[in-house]
Amino acid sequence: MLPDLTVPSSLAVLLADFRPCFTAPTFQVFRALVCGMLAATGRRTVCGMLVGAGLSRVWPHDRAHRFFAGAVWSGDEVGLVLARLVVRLLVPSGAPVTVAVDDTLFHRRGKKVWAAGWFHDGSAPDARQIGHGNNWVICGIVVTVPMLDRPVCLPVLARLVCKGTTSASRLWLAARMVEKLAATLPGRTVHAVGDAAYAGDELRTLPTSVTWTTRLRKDAALFRLAPPRTGRRGRPRKKGDRLGSLAQLAAGTAFTPVTVTRYGRTAVVHAATVHCLWYGVFAARPVTVVLVRDTPDRTGTYDLALVTTDTLTKPAQIIGRYAARWSMEVAIADAKQIFGVGQARNRAKAAVERTVPFGLTCQTLTTVWYALAGHHADDATDHHTRAPWYTTKTRPSTADMATKLRRVLIAAKYQLTRPEPPTPAEIHTLRLAWDTDAA
Repeated sequence: MLPDLTVPSSLAVLLADFRPCFTAPTFQVFRALVCGMLAATGRRTVCGMLVGAGLSRVWPHDRAHRFFAGAVWSGDEVGLVLARLVVRLLVPSGAPVTVAVDDTLFHRRGKKVWAAGWFHDGSAPDARQIGHGNNWVICGIVVTVPMLDRPVCLPVLARLVCKGTTSASRLWLAARMVEKLAATLPGRTVHAVGDAAYAGDELRTLPTSVTWTTRLRKDAALFRLAPPRTGRRGRPRKKGDRLGSLAQLAAGTAFTPVTVTRYGRTAVVHAATVHCLWYGVFAARPVTVVLVRDTPDRTGTYDLALVTTDTLTKPAQIIGRYAARWSMEVAIADAKQIFGVGQARNRAKAAVERTVPFGLTCQTLTTVWYALAGHHADDATDHHTRAPWYTTKTRPSTADMATKLRRVLIAAKYQLTRPEPPTPAEIHTLRLAWDTDAA
């Protein structure tokens, strides 16, 4: 089996936070499968995790499958522990927590795969843009780390979309996950951000510690704030007069230049704000509409319309916050292409609901590990030496982080715990691991 001694202490200290989520035997399997998934060089199926951990000849594969399909543990509980870990280590004390939400499709085949169906797939090659598989709503914490010049989204919670149930609504799932995060991070303001699909009356029950920022639909019905009470008999008005369309607001509102940092660049754009109600979504909770114009010569038009319940923050920060949502798209691409999330071929309900969140947990742990212990100033230089065509590379990529942790895990398996020297097969395996280049 994989002894505790062979798990690097820099990773073991992070995994120790998850001990209360499992029984003692299940926690041992959890540690082994995390190391196996991160050290695997092939497909990250359940058996592939065993191979990556070096346990394929020691443990029966049923033990790993049982961890996902039958063991007593909660994916939400693991995700909340992970969220507290990320906030404690990577978010400044007392600072607000930015949370990005989005959904993605993991392709699956077979009639017996739990909750599989036909969903929207933006990467589909045909015009219909649909695909068959499991649709997941993912919630991640957006952080900045010193060695990178871009925001990084660290997935912490994921919920499976199940048609025919309350979990069929992606917005409902996203709102419930954000509520859980707010409850597990008392004293912190949570700024949630999503695209235009994440706006609806499910957001009316959000706690006051949560703000929500999204892209405003063109047909949104906006109203002035509720007028003061008149003193007359009858129910007071809950909303004021209806405002015009977004095009009319853009034509009648003054735009001012603001400096924003988005997508790794700092630029000057023109923004206008309107304080109002989006009653159909947020009911009586006041919102701020931010209209963005990239060039000053387009009078009476706008390029982007945002709406937020954070009415105290300046427009430049709202624009930057929405732009940081793109880090979730990058995280989803990394999950599929680098970490192999979704490659497990489970079919049972519990197993399907656990393997993707488990893989996302491994992805987040990799970034946290690298930020705390794995980074070295020469990492980007070393990559440039091996791949000199990357002439502009100055920062480590997610693939660099995953490769370095894989090397550390494989090297730890061959540290001298017995007087015998390593076998030629072990030396060959270690050499192959060190020869693996990150993309």
